[in-house]
Amino acid sequence: MARALLTILSKMRATLTIRLPILWALAGKGWWGTGFRSGKGGYARAMTNQRIAIIGGGLMGHGIAQAFAAAGHRVAIQEPDAERRSAISDHVRRNLQVLGEDIAVADLIEPHETLAGAVASADIVIEAVPEDLALKQRIVAAIEAAAPPHALLASNTSVIPITRIMEPLSDKTRAMGTHWWNPPYLIPLVEVIQTKDSSDAAITAMMGLLTSIGKTPVHVRKDVPGFIGNRLQHALWREAIALVQNGVCDAETVDAVVKASFGRRLAVLGPLENADLVGTDLTLAVHEHVLPDLDRSPGPLPLLRDLVASGRLGMKAGAGFRTWTDAQREEVTTTLATHLQRLDGLERR
Repeated sequence: MARALLTILSKMRATLTIRLPILWALAGKGWWGTGFRSGKGGYARAMTNQRIAIIGGGLMGHGIAQAFAAAGHRVAIQEPDAERRSAISDHVRRNLQVLGEDIAVADLIEPHETLAGAVASADIVIEAVPEDLALKQRIVAAIEAAAPPHALLASNTSVIPITRIMEPLSDKTRAMGTHWWNPPYLIPLVEVIQTKDSSDAAITAMMGLLTSIGKTPVHVRKDVPGFIGNRLQHALWREAIALVQNGVCDAETVDAVVKASFGRRLAVLGPLENADLVGTDLTLAVHEHVLPDLDRSPGPLPLLRDLVASGRLGMKAGAGFRTWTDAQREEVTTTLATHLQRLDGLERR
């Protein structure tokens, strides 16, 4: 499935403009060439030729490394597992080959066994280790001890509050979250999460760097679990699960309703754009009737827990909310690929 999607998604990559670094004309900031200063020291140099370090060589780690390398940055990536570490270059070359891009980009990525070796001269350090709070806290503490004092420090996490991850740091002004979406070298969005301790200058520098490599960074101004994208996504999923659990409809019907109605608008019309389109007065009237009846469970619903406990783990297990044959999984992949091709064609017009 992943390979089939990658073939189609590669065409979307070409639509992402790899922009030249933005010349931030901020008087008095001392940017571009001299670095800028805030709090305990200069945080970044010009957005060109940044020295990037990625901690964790898994799916997200080597994908993030590829995104920076494709924009011309040298990347050090640390992975303690020898087998995984030796496979990083091959993974990146295979991705580049499928995308029709120069496989020499992979030569800009240098695998490291030790964290200290990877971050020793870094300007930007992004940890991309598994979603384990204690592990991430140990990693960021080790990064602070080994990286230069000017280096920006970011955590790639989907849901864990950045403030908790950064608790061990003595200098929290240069720390933030950067939530990349999978696959990170194709999906443009990166959520940049500011904690109460993150300096404005550090956030602006990260936003500028991400923009310069063709990403679409958004500034998340409060550190809340799930940030923006996953809060929206899982609010929808919770209500979808509740509808099935309460016998309103089956899983197939939930999916059909989304795909045949508002799902068709989401790629070009965000939820608040839509609210403005229909009118805030109508939106208020609808909310008066429907919101009191929506699910408000503070934890995962029993139906989801039961599926996991019984081994119904989704497509990979042949069953989840729905049952899946190999042919059905292939059909889903093909349908999605066709849809992405259509979107790509619209974007090129």
